[in-house]
Amino acid sequence: MNVTRHVAEQLTRLTDPLDVLRAVTDQFGDRIAIASSLGPQTLVVIDMLAGLGRPVPVFFLDTGLLFPETYELRERIQARYDLQIRSVRPRESVRAQAATHGDALWDRDPDACCKLRKVEPLRGALSELDAWITGVRRDQSTSRGSTSLVEWDHAYGLVKVNPLADWNRARVFAYLAAQDVPYNPLLEQGYRSIGCAPCTHPVSADADPNDERAGRWAGTAKTECGMHYPDIVEVAGRAVAAG
Repeated sequence: MNVTRHVAEQLTRLTDPLDVLRAVTDQFGDRIAIASSLGPQTLVVIDMLAGLGRPVPVFFLDTGLLFPETYELRERIQARYDLQIRSVRPRESVRAQAATHGDALWDRDPDACCKLRKVEPLRGALSELDAWITGVRRDQSTSRGSTSLVEWDHAYGLVKVNPLADWNRARVFAYLAAQDVPYNPLLEQGYRSIGCAPCTHPVSADADPNDERAGRWAGTAKTECGMHYPDIVEVAGRAVAAG
């Protein structure tokens, strides 16, 4: 059995986020990093690690299509925790992608766009690691309902750590409030979660309060960018590669 995968199985007995973070940082040292879109969950994780005195590198998938508020939040988080958030970018700029695949690929084939601007850059960043930390929670969507705190990531071939898997949205925001951690102001303006600007919209007051992915890729059946479930965009990705 792969030794790293065996370690993941041994760590599944842990249930407290702080215990999980202590264990994985002890185990993986400089071969672990946080993948953050600067959503509320990973802000909690960054704050927890700071409290533990465990500096873990943070990387940020900069698609070139993010809201100004997201870039502003990155600056605030870097200053607050005295850390450098590494930007991981796609191979092509937005302009180059338009020249290769046509304008506004996100409108015509959002799966293909996510593969090019998120999944492929993520795969490159993870190839340097033995483990990655995410903010995925089980209650965010049906597709995330079986998430474990520590698991083997079959898609990328390393350990995936989801320390807040069994938290809910209320608990996340209670923590942020208690610790006075800044978060994206768009979340107070009708947005449920924040992604790329062209594909993220505020939701109406009567939207399902339990659907945290509401407003993402509105008008389509798409609910995931593919970072955590890359098989979702596999077919679209092959089409792009062939094109």
